Amino acid sequence: MVMDRIALALAIIGGLNWGSVGLFRFDVVAYLFGGQTATVSRVIYTLVGLSAVWCISLLFREQDELDERA
Repeated sequence: MVMDRIALALAIIGGLNWGSVGLFRFDVVAYLFGGQTATVSRVIYTLVGLSAVWCISLLFREQDELDERA
């Protein structure tokens, strides 16, 4: 399903950003979009968070259902 792939891509981007914060103290999203409190940054953080919540559903789906959608 397209939504699954979009959510997974956003969750991966968020994970890489957090890895960058943890390892280098560098927030890529904040750097690119004007700081952590900038509206665009907050929208991106929100989308990443929502995509992570969506990805939780992937853990509870049957494998057959996931294979059919691919």
